[in-house]
Amino acid sequence: MRGKLVEQDPHDEPASVLLKKIKAEKEQLIKEGKIKKSKPLPPITDDEKPFDIPNGWEWVRLGDIGAWAAGATPSRKHSEYYGGDIPWLKTGDLNDGIVEETSEKITELGVKNSSVKINKPGNILIAMYGATIGKLGIVGKKELVTNQACCGCTPYKGIYNQYLFYYLLSSRKRLINLGSGGAQPNISKQKIEKFAFPLPPQSEQSRVTAKIEQLLPFLGKVEFSAEQ
Repeated sequence: MRGKLVEQDPHDEPASVLLKKIKAEKEQLIKEGKIKKSKPLPPITDDEKPFDIPNGWEWVRLGDIGAWAAGATPSRKHSEYYGGDIPWLKTGDLNDGIVEETSEKITELGVKNSSVKINKPGNILIAMYGATIGKLGIVGKKELVTNQACCGCTPYKGIYNQYLFYYLLSSRKRLINLGSGGAQPNISKQKIEKFAFPLPPQSEQSRVTAKIEQLLPFLGKVEFSAEQ
């Protein structure tokens, strides 16, 4: 995730151009009323950059590359909100992989009468507090909603969701540290959106992800051997 896993291709469109396209996409979504206009995120300081990145990459904030939204819990006083066919994810359902099933489901009425947010297939999910803080998931084949302890991200065009997933996975300790200091660690939607993210060109995102998935089986063997 530092630009050292695969070689850079000088013919790749630089991330700076991708960011311009994302900006145009966001402006169009705001115009259509699909997302709300938000305050610009502050520039990234050198102190926030944990490592150097190659030419053609850009340091951005997670709020710059996707629309983030926390979930909600429909009122338990209304039994008619539960037992439907809409998957409702609690952070205990996150598995650091693709999420196809949830332990509870809610009804259309539960969605209508709460502030739950629809997460589309491919969205990235992250637990914000509690025992599962930092746990991740990728929405599988079916749309789902989440409780308030989970934040979902709809990546903008040109952001490869699996690259984002692996970066968050590799950054779990740093994310959790952002939430330390309180009675219950809480990394919050705002802290997630401000988290620094190394953005490669779109093509390199795919190459990095492919390389990681090629190496993962070997990493598992190395960890197993180290435990013996």
